[in-house]
Amino acid sequence: MTLPHPVTEEEIAQLRARYRQERERRVRPDGTRQYQGAEAEFGYYAADPYAGAIPERDPLDDTVDVVVVGAGFGGLLAGARLRQQGVERVRIVETGGGFGGTWYWNRYPGVHCDIESHVYLPLLDETGYVPEWKYAPGEEIRRHAVRIAEQFGLGDDALFSTTVTSLTWDDAAEEWLITTDRDDAFRARYVITATGTLSEPKLPALPGIEKFAGHTFHTSRWDYGYTGGTPDGGMTGLAGKRVGVVGTGATGVQAIPKLAEDAGHVYVFQRTPSSVDVRGNRRTTPEEVGADREGWARERRENFLRIVSGEPAGTDLVADGWTASAALLEKLLPSFRREGDPETFEAAYEAADAAKMNELRDRVAGAVTDPATAGKLQPWYRYACKRPAFSDAYYPAFNRENVTLVDTADTHGIERLTEDGVVVGDTTYPLDCLIFATGFSVGVSGVLSGKLPVHGRGGRSLLQVWGERGPRTLHGFTSNGFPNLVQLGSMQNASSVNFTHILDEQATHAAALIAAAEQADAVLEPSREAEDAWLAAIREGAPDHEWFHAECTPGYYNREGGGRPNPAAYPHGAVAFHALLRQWRTDSVAEILTPRTTPTTR
Repeated sequence: MTLPHPVTEEEIAQLRARYRQERERRVRPDGTRQYQGAEAEFGYYAADPYAGAIPERDPLDDTVDVVVVGAGFGGLLAGARLRQQGVERVRIVETGGGFGGTWYWNRYPGVHCDIESHVYLPLLDETGYVPEWKYAPGEEIRRHAVRIAEQFGLGDDALFSTTVTSLTWDDAAEEWLITTDRDDAFRARYVITATGTLSEPKLPALPGIEKFAGHTFHTSRWDYGYTGGTPDGGMTGLAGKRVGVVGTGATGVQAIPKLAEDAGHVYVFQRTPSSVDVRGNRRTTPEEVGADREGWARERRENFLRIVSGEPAGTDLVADGWTASAALLEKLLPSFRREGDPETFEAAYEAADAAKMNELRDRVAGAVTDPATAGKLQPWYRYACKRPAFSDAYYPAFNRENVTLVDTADTHGIERLTEDGVVVGDTTYPLDCLIFATGFSVGVSGVLSGKLPVHGRGGRSLLQVWGERGPRTLHGFTSNGFPNLVQLGSMQNASSVNFTHILDEQATHAAALIAAAEQADAVLEPSREAEDAWLAAIREGAPDHEWFHAECTPGYYNREGGGRPNPAAYPHGAVAFHALLRQWRTDSVAEILTPRTTPTTR
């Protein structure tokens, strides 16, 4: 593990103290309750501004082979991989007005992916598409989602502007009954939930939020009718306006420079600064990324995954900020810890982390001319405590006279809203517009949110079953008592900074499970013993990271500072997990197949 700059033991001790101090400035007793969903009286924050007039249609009561809940990349990949397995009737149901998931919703100014587009965009080999930019803008990503749907014929049966309201297993018919908010009641032999981890906008639970008389919206529902312009900028509607932005994560880092160009004045309300490294976005050519070779995209994304997972990879094909900081990613996966005793590794890790964070703090000091502002923008926590951000425009935006950074750490965030503006400490900041760049509720979409009731064998509720003993799955996909239900997501599965790669492996596995069940004329359902064994494997393999989490600033990685989350993902990394799944499909898939009681004639 190479160090950008040597760091002494004394400096390490000073950093530990500083990290604890900065953490305590930001920890709140209300934890995750400091946020609220965009629902009830705040439901308008989640309304779809892009769908236009929603066409009327008659309720459906037909039967399809597979229903996929969600039209983001998870749902699209599930549909595509099912098509490759020969499944004919695949119906995707989506709350939004089109394909894209997060990229349907996120159309804010400056939006780009933060993973290189040649490894982030899925199915490039299959569609023959080569991204135009190293880090693709949001509209290019959304268009690629549509491209996938068109190539695999997923649009014909899709239902948009439609929310699934319940999934109920019919024991006698051995199929699922799916109901929606548009009075549909159709059936499917299998259901795949692909509701994503970033789908439901969250708002800060600020006193007086309902009293603010200015204009407000969430970045995932950008109001171009008010601001004017496009994701490229040109927001003429903000000329002379006082605009406040709450949130300085990945969204704020991208949107704030664009707002600074067009608004009269921008007030950035920051509680915790992001770490912002060099972006260096540029146009690329097919020759540069090797797109003339068959399977080039798969090779490139596998190379990226291996590097950020601490596995041998040879040449670094992507060579960006993620791969350069690979040994600081993934919260110390065991694959990074093959040599030496834990204490030695932790010391080396801490030194490397300190060196990297010093480098990032130096970047702030060199880019922001006002020392006081630069000091407030410096991140004081470990690299992997928050998802790193990348931008070459963010820090220079604070050198503009029309941009004011309002640090809210000492007040633990914004105190309240008034009719005229935002109150922090003894100061009220009058605003014409307040924009919430507060992201999405992580990991609480779909069945985990309680908004999608699932009832399996004997009418038992999935949430009730999991409430009794905790979430129980085999490999994160299937659960006892809920036949032919396959869930995509990071829970008890694998995770990585490039989540679309994870989703593709999950979709491939889900489609293979369904193909195996169809071939055997069987029902998919793991035993309780299989669930127990998988939960034990996750717990036993999870390394102890208490020393790491102790000084992490509050964020969604540690439940807003409320402690280390329960083990939720396969601890040995995505590369090892994908290999495990492939071997299991070869050797053991029959273990979760039970012959149907009423064999099909299809």
